[in-house]
Amino acid sequence: MIRVLADQNMVGLDLLPSNELDIRTLPGRSISTADLEGVDALWVRSVTPVTQALVQNSQLRFVGTATAGVEHIDQDALAAQGISFAAAPGANANSVVEYVLAALAELHEPWELLEEGDTLGIVGHGHVGRLLTQVAKDLGWHVKVHDPWLADKDVEGDWASLQEILDCRVISLHCSLHKQSPWPSYHLIDAAALAVLDSSQWLINAARGAVIDNRALLEHLQRKNPVNCVLDVWEGEPECDWALLAMPSLKLASAHIAGYSWDAKWKATKMLYETLRNKQLVESPIQIDENAVVDLAPLHGVGCSAARELIRQRYAIGEDDLLFRNLDKLPAAERAAGFDALRRGYRKREELRGTRLPLVRDEVSPELGRVARALGVVAG
Repeated sequence: MIRVLADQNMVGLDLLPSNELDIRTLPGRSISTADLEGVDALWVRSVTPVTQALVQNSQLRFVGTATAGVEHIDQDALAAQGISFAAAPGANANSVVEYVLAALAELHEPWELLEEGDTLGIVGHGHVGRLLTQVAKDLGWHVKVHDPWLADKDVEGDWASLQEILDCRVISLHCSLHKQSPWPSYHLIDAAALAVLDSSQWLINAARGAVIDNRALLEHLQRKNPVNCVLDVWEGEPECDWALLAMPSLKLASAHIAGYSWDAKWKATKMLYETLRNKQLVESPIQIDENAVVDLAPLHGVGCSAARELIRQRYAIGEDDLLFRNLDKLPAAERAAGFDALRRGYRKREELRGTRLPLVRDEVSPELGRVARALGVVAG
């Protein structure tokens, strides 16, 4: 029996073989050295820094993070202790992509501009960036990609400099957070980068908060003709610069939940369990049926309206915006706890990809079919 300590925000723990795992859960931010006594495997999310101090006196055999990003993990410390490590790259990619598409459709104007031929600039070409690139191209949009770490690799994409990305109508950030030379992503979008953006453009951050210098962003948004923003991540989480919420150009805001679909979190949980199986720490396979296809309601709109109606059947992004803005009504000392509470109590949001859109043959327009297919919906 493997004794596991897991972040309480992980889903599907009750679906794992109970004969293999003895699972205890705690809030991710509160996990301490004392909590690791007698624990074989630690499963965390991005809010738990796994440091040398945390693990050095433990009996851990495995640490897994149910995230793609690993900046919160001291992998050298784990290796020095002989502790195996795994992440969950790609588990939340579709969830984040659907968040971006939901934002574009909800705001209407940026989706229409992209439909009319303007360009989507994507920063970061990992799992999320690659999937967003493919979906955008399937939608018929022009795409440019900036990822200097991969620019010399044989990777499909319309490669661009950061300056070229900053000229795009819509800019979506999907890079990991690091300070590594020669291309650090920490404060990649700084005061100088923000100075070239204006109110005709849209900036989306669903990566990590500190990819944008939030202090510089606030100063930019207080000036004339600032860029329109969608922020899911914030520098200093769970503390945020709450003054940003008062800025009219902040069009949508949420509590770091872009990748928080139930499907994404379940994929991450499964990936960590399968890693234990591969290391022969457990034997039993997961035995649940995941092949059911959900039918959506037929659509009646066209273009962006149809896309928004389609996406809203699985994800109403406006609900997350309202919940997040309500934090600003709390006393200042309670907002950070409120931020974590939104994430901890997040509703069961299911992904659009893999659902089915029933259509009468005469109602199937090429445009609607294209949008449905690009979003991973089976039309018919």
